[in-house]
Amino acid sequence: MMMVELPVIDLEPYLLATGRDVTSSSSARHNATVLDLDIQQHKDISEVCERVASCLREAGALVVRDPRCSFQDNDRFLDMMERYFGQTAEFKRQQERPHLHYQVGVTPEGVELPRCIVDKSLQEQIQELPEKSRPHMPLGPDAKWRYMWRVGPRPKKTSFKELNAEPVVPDGFPDWIEVMNGWGTKMIAAVEVVAEMAAIGFGIPQFAFTSLMSQGPHLLAPTGSDLSKYSEERSIFAGYHYDLNFLSIHGKSRFPGLFIWLRSGEKISVNVPFGCLLVQAGKQLEWLTGGECVAGMHEVVVTKGTQEAVEVAKKARQSLWRVSSTVFGHIASDAILQPLGKFANTPYAYKYPPTRAGEYVESELAAIKLKTKGYGD
Repeated sequence: MMMVELPVIDLEPYLLATGRDVTSSSSARHNATVLDLDIQQHKDISEVCERVASCLREAGALVVRDPRCSFQDNDRFLDMMERYFGQTAEFKRQQERPHLHYQVGVTPEGVELPRCIVDKSLQEQIQELPEKSRPHMPLGPDAKWRYMWRVGPRPKKTSFKELNAEPVVPDGFPDWIEVMNGWGTKMIAAVEVVAEMAAIGFGIPQFAFTSLMSQGPHLLAPTGSDLSKYSEERSIFAGYHYDLNFLSIHGKSRFPGLFIWLRSGEKISVNVPFGCLLVQAGKQLEWLTGGECVAGMHEVVVTKGTQEAVEVAKKARQSLWRVSSTVFGHIASDAILQPLGKFANTPYAYKYPPTRAGEYVESELAAIKLKTKGYGD
């Protein structure tokens, strides 16, 4: 296992070429009509788009810099979530919504099962990895809390109401809606730009992915892991898993511990540079590309680096909650997942039959125990 610096892609040239506002004060998403990129006129940007596609294909991840997503925004969000996760379990459970598959509100620690516990194919995949690249094997549910906050508009009519439910606002946090909507909207805007650039890089229409994302059940989904309670080295906060959505994006955490696996099977420790965002491929992207891209595997565990950061935080009397600044970008629940365009001809396209995105998501939620019988069945 090694520390690898993933390529950093600056989104600003593409933003300018497609007529977007690049200031961090902008609402980021709906401030202007997005222009088609003239590939002949912007060959340099087209080459960057090819790099984006290559990163998603070969590594399942890349790092981006989006001038609309400032480190001050990330810090404000982390500060509020540290305060929230620091509340009592009794207080936090008031925001728990198991009947909505935990897709809004809080998910307590000890609820979500890592995919590797319930998926035999993943267990076989782990055994095939070199010992130095194998993940830490969890024995039970994740020791992390999570808060799900919906981002962006939802469809007025949908067959998947539980996946498009109204948000839950905890008492005592007057800035909650402003902070959550502000950061979530900017992060989804960055995902949309990466999706457009990836489409161009793959040689399919610029809006092939984002047209399917419209009114998707996007979620700002920070995790909270209590390092005052779980600080032993190798403690697992998020067991080896992939993300079920289209693209995931993360701001920089205040505590290290994230590991990802390249398509080659190599395990790497991720260090997100200051002011940047990590983007990872999810299962819906794998579906739409007929397996050309594979959902990136990852885990979060306590390392010596985590413990060192804990000691620094203790001396500064700062929070010991490890908060992830995570957003899940989704394909719309009623849209059809199937290999797009040329991806219908990939060798593994037959593994990805036409399926409504909402049906796929519900099957994944059931597997990891977030959707249970009696709740929506």
